[in-house]
Amino acid sequence: MDKIAVLIPCYNEEKTIGKVIRDAKKALPEATIYVYNNNSKDRTAEIAEAEGAVVRNEYMQGKGNVIRRMFREIDALVYVMVDGDDTYPMESAPEMVDLVLNHNSDMVVGDRLSSTYYQENKRPFHNFGNNLVRGSINKLFGCNIRDIMTGFRAFSYEFVKTFPVLSKGFEIETEMTIHAVYNNMQIDNVVIDYRDRPEGSESKLNTYADGFKVLKTIARLYRSYKPFGFFSILAGLLAILSAIFFVPILQEYWATHLVPRIPTLIVCCFVMMAAVQSFFVGVLLSTMAINNRREFEMQLNMLQRHKETDYSDNEK
Repeated sequence: MDKIAVLIPCYNEEKTIGKVIRDAKKALPEATIYVYNNNSKDRTAEIAEAEGAVVRNEYMQGKGNVIRRMFREIDALVYVMVDGDDTYPMESAPEMVDLVLNHNSDMVVGDRLSSTYYQENKRPFHNFGNNLVRGSINKLFGCNIRDIMTGFRAFSYEFVKTFPVLSKGFEIETEMTIHAVYNNMQIDNVVIDYRDRPEGSESKLNTYADGFKVLKTIARLYRSYKPFGFFSILAGLLAILSAIFFVPILQEYWATHLVPRIPTLIVCCFVMMAAVQSFFVGVLLSTMAINNRREFEMQLNMLQRHKETDYSDNEK
């Protein structure tokens, strides 16, 4: 087990990967640096190896797939994840590591949005998307995370080994945040300076396609983690829809004592039944979610003992 592991997922980052590795070594000289090459077609892997990083490959395309491989293969007391595009300053890494090692943090978020992101980032729809995602998650999950989509984070061993990676692409950061919030893990924010990609380095993000995937991920995780809230909203919408079509029928019945639109009345009844069913589905799934939380806490206790045993054996 490493004490500190720096994890760098990479896809075609030959312009910047060398500098990122050198900065990581300078900021965290005792860390082991891992570069996971995700089918790069340039010299990313070659440069990373020449700089002294441990280079491994993930052949399934997508950042989520790379992070799944990293978390599965590497054991460390603290993990620092940073993108290979040289947009994040590694000078902040020691503070993030200290929060995990000495202040019980499970996830430390490198907060770009509170510093230079809006000045450096030249893509206005990215700015809008970041604000939309941050506002949605903070509202739905009752938290105060300042930067949801940042690629610069530090994690505890317990977080990494309990995080079920389901996403394949860039929506992975959203999934990480919601996992930590829902399971009541300690989250800290460290304000960092952000710099845009250097000339010649191209972003792999698709503003609209990836943004839509992120919103789908938020909805999916809200349904899984907060089923009572999700299905209550669905029940409320169905009940309102049923009432909108039922009220004119009721008014006409009071006036004439006739029901001329029988098919509409039948549909309204079925829609209202679906609303009632949705509500009780939310109640049942909410009970199951509470049981899952209990099992998660037991898993955390087992991991804590496993970590202490492994690291003490390494020191011997």
